[in-house]
Amino acid sequence: MATQHPATTVPTKPRLDVKQTLLIGLGLFGLNMMWKLYNDYVPIFLQAGNSLFDAGLAVKTTGFGLGAALTGLIMTLDNAAGLLLMPVIGLWSDRVWVRRLGRRKPFIVTLAPISILTFVLIPVIVKGTPVALSGQTAQLGRELTWLMISIGLFILTMAGFRNPVFSLLPDLTPSPLRSQGNSIINLMGGLSGVIITFVGAALYRQDIAWPFFFGGAMMGLAVLVLALAIKEPRYLTDAPEVREEGAGLGALRELKKISPEVRPSLIRLVLAIFLWFVGFNAIETFLTSYCVNVLGVQENQASLLSGIPYATFIAFAVPAGLIAARFGRKRSIITGLWLFAGLLLVGFFLPNLTVTIIVLVLVGVVWALININSLPMVVDTALDDTTTGTFIGIYFIGSQTAAVVGPLLNGAVIEASQNYGMVMLMPVVFFVLAALAMRGVTRGEARG
Repeated sequence: MATQHPATTVPTKPRLDVKQTLLIGLGLFGLNMMWKLYNDYVPIFLQAGNSLFDAGLAVKTTGFGLGAALTGLIMTLDNAAGLLLMPVIGLWSDRVWVRRLGRRKPFIVTLAPISILTFVLIPVIVKGTPVALSGQTAQLGRELTWLMISIGLFILTMAGFRNPVFSLLPDLTPSPLRSQGNSIINLMGGLSGVIITFVGAALYRQDIAWPFFFGGAMMGLAVLVLALAIKEPRYLTDAPEVREEGAGLGALRELKKISPEVRPSLIRLVLAIFLWFVGFNAIETFLTSYCVNVLGVQENQASLLSGIPYATFIAFAVPAGLIAARFGRKRSIITGLWLFAGLLLVGFFLPNLTVTIIVLVLVGVVWALININSLPMVVDTALDDTTTGTFIGIYFIGSQTAAVVGPLLNGAVIEASQNYGMVMLMPVVFFVLAALAMRGVTRGEARG
């Protein structure tokens, strides 16, 4: 008689819930829409009417006449708020539970409506500014006060619910599938930037407030879908309290756990990240101002130009990862940094529309080489995966601190030189310094 063996059960690999991931991605989709509009148009609102900014051009927007340095300061407030509030809100949301809502959704449904309301009030306040007083800052104290209140509430509430939105993915997705899920929601975030660039530019021609109304409506729809369609688990399997310990400024407390073997390379890598993000954020904040002031384009056309790198970055994101797998992350990043610096020099010495378009197309490509490979390089600097959260937190500190420094520094340089062309030149220094810092990095390639 033949011996019968018990049937063996082959464990099935977990599969990504694509529908649920797309629903979570709606949150990032709406967030990126509002940030793109904020970064494109608020610097123009703040500076319009300033003699250096207008420089004889027909800038149609009524504004408050602020200088580039003060504008840079205002535009860093959102990054400072994120650096300080996101880790705190993240830890808080880990440790609460609201019946029928969960731990993340209470923050989202409470703070998002305030953020949307204050966001749409920004252009309304600008429209209410008398045309005859455009640029006369001393005469616009009341309007400027209301504008700053709206901006302040907007950035505080946005910082308050961004972390809960991002936390939904690891809460609802098994660890082996989070990279796949993260790629999907980041793709949605990138697509939202491209979409709002073109839709916002078309709406702006009709009324400066319409792009903000559209972006706010998209964010409101995203929040509604998240509130109704996402069901949060009561108990998490991955101990989020531990996951959050390495986030934001909390990562500083974890530095003592990092092996002395990896510290020198990590310090150089984080220094390089800080330097290149100073350069990148300096450009991002003042790119539309450069296009209006130096190239002489209208505000909505400037927003279209600023959307070009978004599109090419998305198109080149996957190839950038493949290039790094073939030639190494360090070599790919250094190459991208030198190319970025060279492209900016071309833009500085040849300030015309055609050259700028070509430069911006290529900037998105080389930025993918840098940005796509930077976080994996930080994480793989560790000797093992037990300190991943700490290393991610260190990356966050470097990039977010740079996001505060970059606009401040570029605004000061513009004002001191009385030349908006410096938008293209000043960041070159930081990309070159970052490339030099990367030469001392000895760890961070993919672990085999």
